[in-house]
Formats: sequence, C-alpha cells, structure tokens
Amino acid sequence: MKKLLIILAFIYFGSNYAQEDFTSKDLKITPLVEGTLLIPETSEKPPLVIIIAGSGPTDRNGNQNMMKNNSLKFLAEALYENGIASFRYDKRIIKIMKMGAIDEKKIKFDDFIDDAITVTDHFKKDDRFTSIYIIGHSQGSLVGVIAAQNRADGFISIAGAGQEIDDVIVDQLAKQAPGLVDNARQSFDDLRVNGTAQNYSPGLASIFRPDIQPFIYSWMQYNPQEELSKLNIPVLIINGDKDLQVQVSEAEALHKAKPGATYKIIPSMNHVLKKIEGNDLENGKSYNQYNLPISEELITVITQFIEAN
Repeated sequence: MKKLLIILAFIYFGSNYAQEDFTSKDLKITPLVEGTLLIPETSEKPPLVIIIAGSGPTDRNGNQNMMKNNSLKFLAEALYENGIASFRYDKRIIKIMKMGAIDEKKIKFDDFIDDAITVTDHFKKDDRFTSIYIIGHSQGSLVGVIAAQNRADGFISIAGAGQEIDDVIVDQLAKQAPGLVDNARQSFDDLRVNGTAQNYSPGLASIFRPDIQPFIYSWMQYNPQEELSKLNIPVLIINGDKDLQVQVSEAEALHKAKPGATYKIIPSMNHVLKKIEGNDLENGKSYNQYNLPISEELITVITQFIEAN
C-alpha cells in the first residue's frame, strides 16, 4: 500500500530560514492563482525564478493538507539569500478547494500550463528583474518546460519525468505491482485512443476512476522529451538519487532529449529535496518534517547555473 501511494502521488488533487527576515509580498495573478514574491535587497536588479509545484493539491510552499515539508519555501528563501528573486504560487486546485467548488471532471492538465504561462507573462512585463528562469518540480517540470517556450531565459527541471505519464506509471507498476501491468497498459491505450477507459482492474480504480480520467487524458498528450527539445535556452536537469517517486532514469531520458543541458544527480536528495542518509523509512518521514532543511547542494547547483547564464 505504501508503494502504491507513491504512484498515486502523481495524480491526486487528493530549515533554518526565518521568514520575517525576507522582503516578501503576496500577489494575486488571477482569481485562481496567488503566490509569494521574494525580492532580495541588492544594488542591482536580480534574476527572477518562477517556481512551479508538483502533483496534487500542492501550495506555494510545497505542502499539502497531510504533508508539510516546506520544500519550495526553503528553496525560494535560500535563493533569496543568494541574490535571486522568486515567485512561487499555489496551484489553482488549492483555491478551488477553498471555494468548495471542486469538480474533478473539469480539471485539465492544460489549466496548469495556462496558469504558468500567465504568471510568466506577468513578470516579463516587470522591469525589476534582469531575466526570468522557470523551475518546475515533479509534475511542474512538464508544466514549466511548456510555459518556458519562447518566454523564459532559462529552465530548471527538478525531479521531472522523462516519459509520458502513462509510461511512468506503468514502469512503477512493473516494480511494485507487476500483476497489474498488462491491464494498466491496455487501459491507458484505451484512454489514449477513445478518451475513456472502462475495463480496468479494481486494483487500478484509484488511477482510472471516471472523474479523473479527463485529467489523465490531457496529461498524456504531452511528451516531456519532445517539449524539452523545443527549448533554445539554457537548461538544467536535476534529480536526487534518493527520490522514491522519480527515478534517475527519468532525468537521463530528459538529458538524452537535450544533451547540451547541464545535468546533475544530487547524492542523497529525495523527492521533496531533503538530504536522506538512512533508509526508506527516514525518506518517507521527511515528507512531513516541516523544519528539515533542503539539500545545500541543490541550492548551490541552481545558483551557479543562474549566475553562469
């Protein structure tokens, strides 16, 4: 059951930094997109990173209702300390849930892309920044790479999938529930061809339940490698070798599609950007440790990449 939850984390809508030391401002970009802008106090204009969260009902800090790790908050604050401004925002599903108006059948992957494009276009008009970089984490990597096309000055993928989402899930099932692989593959094929899947195993009901099929279908339309190959800007591909959700092979696939990209596998970093020295139990606990700092190497790699470009 624990391992199956790792698969479902792709789908469900289901540190030492002190915030008071930061010059921050909450902004509403659209009625459904709100976030926090951090601008370091420097004599020169800083670059800006737009941080796009991963799957599920994830807020600007990288947290969900039952999961508080502050991963994206710590990332933004660490970059601030290095002279890099940031804007991180709640996924639209957060606002929709607060409004009590959620209808899963109406949520599409394209909605997240549209939000990222709107945010990027908003800041392209802001002359306080020298350049705009997009950082996409997990699901946000694919969202970000599409939003970055013809808009951003650089793109950074953290724990992004290198395959279409159906292939990612099938690969995970092959390791965790091999008896469901054939049925999952057929169900995904039915969904891709017909827009709906009906003959799926009860063991796959959480993935193929009817209300979420339109979202999965829209997500399946994008190939991360194809989208990444369209970028003509500096690209940084990052993964951690302790990531339980996105394997290093996914980062390798992205790098193959963009061989000129800067490529870094960070030792001991997990999916929520924490440094893990122990076993999977420690890894899992870190998802809900709000005060555990993120990887210092991650901060260094991103900072050096932005400074170099």
